Amino acid sequence: MAGVNKSVCLVIPPSTFLLDERVFMTLGILKVAAVLEVAGIDVSVLDLSGISNYEDLIRDYCANSGTVYFGVTATTPQLPAASNIMKVIRSEKPNARVILGGPHVTLVNAAFKRELKLGYTGRASKALTQLERSFDTLVAGDGEEAIFIAIAEDAPKVIDADIPSSNLFLSNAKLTELPLPARHLVDVDSYHYSIDGVRALSMIAQLGCPFACGFCGGRESPFLRRVRTRSSESVVAEMIHLYKSYGTRGFMMYDDELNVNQQMLDLMHLIHQAQDQLATDFRLRGFIKSQLFNDVQAEAMFQAGFRWILVGFESGSPRILDNINKRATRDENTRCLEIARRHNLKVKALMSIGHPGESAETVEQTRSWLLETAPDDFDLTIITTYPGTPYYDYAVPSASIPETWVYKFDKTGDRLFQEEIDYAQVADYYKGDPNGGYHSFVHTDYLTSEELVQLRDDVEKQVRQKLGIPYNVSAPAIRYEHSMGQIGTFPQNILRRANISARNAKQEEPSRFAVHRTVS
Repeated sequence: MAGVNKSVCLVIPPSTFLLDERVFMTLGILKVAAVLEVAGIDVSVLDLSGISNYEDLIRDYCANSGTVYFGVTATTPQLPAASNIMKVIRSEKPNARVILGGPHVTLVNAAFKRELKLGYTGRASKALTQLERSFDTLVAGDGEEAIFIAIAEDAPKVIDADIPSSNLFLSNAKLTELPLPARHLVDVDSYHYSIDGVRALSMIAQLGCPFACGFCGGRESPFLRRVRTRSSESVVAEMIHLYKSYGTRGFMMYDDELNVNQQMLDLMHLIHQAQDQLATDFRLRGFIKSQLFNDVQAEAMFQAGFRWILVGFESGSPRILDNINKRATRDENTRCLEIARRHNLKVKALMSIGHPGESAETVEQTRSWLLETAPDDFDLTIITTYPGTPYYDYAVPSASIPETWVYKFDKTGDRLFQEEIDYAQVADYYKGDPNGGYHSFVHTDYLTSEELVQLRDDVEKQVRQKLGIPYNVSAPAIRYEHSMGQIGTFPQNILRRANISARNAKQEEPSRFAVHRTVS
């Protein structure tokens, strides 16, 4: 297999826009690491989550390692950090090959292909060209097979694994057969998350969401749009592995809409059976689609150990729900909450403002719906128009406002105005510190950016006070400081290198991802 004798360093950039970076580990790149391990390739992982002087750490690694193949993953808000990492590697190792994969390049590539098909050069084309100039190789879509092409001597500039007919695009069967994410290559104990007081780790049972919400990334990308599922048996095997290896009984299912899976009920029953066999109780949390939710699903989820569900209701305004192509009505969203309550499932309502047509009236409808339905928790974010979202992909330059793009929902004529952003320089993000940390890069026909921020703050404060829901703010973000030194002195929570023989001996479980939210 190509590249077997090569050493590869995979890099997880910091997410400086988060209050705490050690909550959910990045699983996509750990799946790539696992595939490299199985192929017998020397692989190490630099987990820079929460590292304040991460550039010094990269310099230290380059000075003390012979590795010349670096794979960096990045979401759009991580791109500035990923760009900084690339520049440091370039300065320290001019002969290094730096590969960029992950959601950002996948979204930009999908948007670029749409522009190419329509015969014009727009923002996505320019963004892709910028990435091509910065990195040696770009991997769009699934990276598990594409990584071997990326580390080959004749690697192309762009590897498009986001084509369903390609053998690089993972099928359900291949997804099931892949090795488990190489969590042993990061410091699992430094990640802290719990569900109802039970320590939890995140996992991915399925990929993709078939819906076409205007604000959501990857609607033009099969990688993020097409639902692909692992076998229920492989999902439960991973849970058992995590329970036995790390002692965790909690699992955050970081999949888009668990109930789009046709085998969901079968999965819930197998999770329940596994707990009986292990004589323990699991606690789970995950996302569901409101209009697909029913009593049978709710009962099965509770029996499997779910105590929380997260639902992207987004708005309490019928007009906004229509404008964002949510395909769920206000009444269906209310019914979803009622079903959850009947089965003792707590609900976190994921809400957002700043959509086309947003006004003081529609924001008030969202506030009143939250007070009327009284979810157990909620967040209210301001929309960000990331590459790969319909809001971004279908926008056109404003004829009257410089450096501004406009998305129009044809059915109503409602518009969304977007500031031009260089995502390689600005860590634009949709979820900030509720204590004055939000910023809006969008405005509507009815509300300025400043008014959106003020209304967001007012609604959150009022709803939390009236429903008695505390802010989701804990201690300040944990920041780590790297001390310069030899490779052998690297803190173990930062650098992990594969021990292939030991891993193969220990892996007894059966062999076995645009997200678009940060959940607290």
